[in-house]
Amino acid sequence: MMATTAVPSSRISGGSFLLEERRPDEVFTPEDFTEQHRLVGQTAEEFAVNEIVPNIEKMEHKDFSITRDLLKKAGDLGLSSAEIPEAYGGLEMDKVTAAVIADHIAKYAGFATTWGGHTGIGTLPIVYFGTEEQKKKYLPRLAAGEIVGAYALSEASSGSDAMNCRARATLSQDGKHYILNGEKMWITNAGFADLFTVFAKIDGEKFTAFLVEKTFPGFSVGGEEHKMGIRGSSTCPIILNDCKVPVENLLGEIGKGHVIAFNILNVGRFKLGAMCVGGGRVSLENAIAYAKQRKAFSKVIADFGLVREKLANMATLIYVGESLVYRTVGMMDVALADVDKSGADAAKETRKAIEEYAVECSIIKVWGSEMIDYVVDETVQIYGGYGFVEEYPAERAYRDARINRIFEGTNEINRLIITGFLLKRATSGQLALMPAIKKLMDEVLSGPSASEGLEGSLAEERKLVGQAKKLGLFAAGAATQKYMQAIQDQQEIMGAIADMMIETYAMESAVLRAQKIAETKGEAAATMPIAMTRVYLSQAMEKIEAAAKKVIAAVADGDMLRTQLAVLRRLAKHEPFNTIELRQQIAQKVIERGKYTLA
Repeated sequence: MMATTAVPSSRISGGSFLLEERRPDEVFTPEDFTEQHRLVGQTAEEFAVNEIVPNIEKMEHKDFSITRDLLKKAGDLGLSSAEIPEAYGGLEMDKVTAAVIADHIAKYAGFATTWGGHTGIGTLPIVYFGTEEQKKKYLPRLAAGEIVGAYALSEASSGSDAMNCRARATLSQDGKHYILNGEKMWITNAGFADLFTVFAKIDGEKFTAFLVEKTFPGFSVGGEEHKMGIRGSSTCPIILNDCKVPVENLLGEIGKGHVIAFNILNVGRFKLGAMCVGGGRVSLENAIAYAKQRKAFSKVIADFGLVREKLANMATLIYVGESLVYRTVGMMDVALADVDKSGADAAKETRKAIEEYAVECSIIKVWGSEMIDYVVDETVQIYGGYGFVEEYPAERAYRDARINRIFEGTNEINRLIITGFLLKRATSGQLALMPAIKKLMDEVLSGPSASEGLEGSLAEERKLVGQAKKLGLFAAGAATQKYMQAIQDQQEIMGAIADMMIETYAMESAVLRAQKIAETKGEAAATMPIAMTRVYLSQAMEKIEAAAKKVIAAVADGDMLRTQLAVLRRLAKHEPFNTIELRQQIAQKVIERGKYTLA
């Protein structure tokens, strides 16, 4: 029952967005959804509206019998088995489908967290790394929602620094069990999960994963954490006290637990981004509804310019978020289409295809989690005093969103991954980053050159994307010239370069989608996408220029600093769009429709 991805048809290297120009027909967008994608999305939407939303209050008060029941219903509908192979009770659908489901499930963050923990990090380690016996034993029941999965990596002293875990595993004298000791913290679904992927060091050295059932001797669950948000999800510590795990439940290879941990997080990151987009749509809808009925100074606040500006910004961010997420999972699906599913190395090749887009997955995670924070914050602002009151939806969304910047690796860690991964690929020759930097540095330091003329739809917008790429390369070049390999120790500079990469990828994704709509459906159909793209490009260029200045001021001084700042100003120069008029245009449409819309 494989859902086929319409486009793109050619495989694209991860991280290449900084160096290569893409055509609209090379990217996947929501407008390219197949009929099957739309049907699955409709099923997920109906499940969220009819089953999840009516039970929010019960889940907020930790009635996890409801949660288990909903997971079973999701399993019955196929919403929990999209990424599980057919041979083990799954539907074996593409990554676009997985993102579509995550997007719609996000109507309520508490349950979305539970479902994500179960279907993603709780199930995929077995899909990608399990033995045949492990897959047959566990996957059909996980797919059906009969048992619930969880993932136990974090510890009190090693959240982001996962490899520094203290949990230990030793082989029993009879060689039949591994004896696990230690404690894991902040484990999603722990209060009611049946199967845990637990990471521990064999003999205190070899970082390894194990499949641990809750009924194994020596396994226990601590009390529920009282959390600021996502209260509808279960979060507990788990305690391993001479926990006996059969040797056949060792997952993957001894000493290779990091391969499991980091690859699974890549999938979790793009799904988290999809959930942030879905959650953003819900908050925007609530904000519009409130703004249309709340009166002040004898008119509804939806008529006020500063409120309309907020609504337009929120809608714009959702458009860009969709563009980012589905562009990336579309690339993944093309890469995965080359994998021989019946081959002996199918799981390994699948992991490699996903890992190829580690940079893009980290970008989605950082961008999406910071986007939803802005959206829920402005929703509270629009509700005013009522936004601070529990009985209104703005307050819960605000609390629930904050964890996203910590989930799946903190945003700080992900920023270091973005820059570090790109530089690693450059030094290994996988990405021609250094030649591109050298070429640009030679070009800009030789003096002003005639700007390249672009033709066709969104020419000015495409030119801005080109400028953003040059600014990123210029800043990265200046920093690497000074620090060489030691740049890894300059976290502030690495973070600023990452910010430039994030904004560049977001800008290009928005432009390519708007261009594709204009070229396939006509300029009239692209009115809103173009308006949103221009609004986003305006603010993104400001962020990129600021980040570039931050880097250059840190790596140069005196005459060199003045020279590089002059180059920066030349690369960043552009005529501003009338964003006030554009935001009015966007706000009018979403207010009329009462929700996010491009039509």
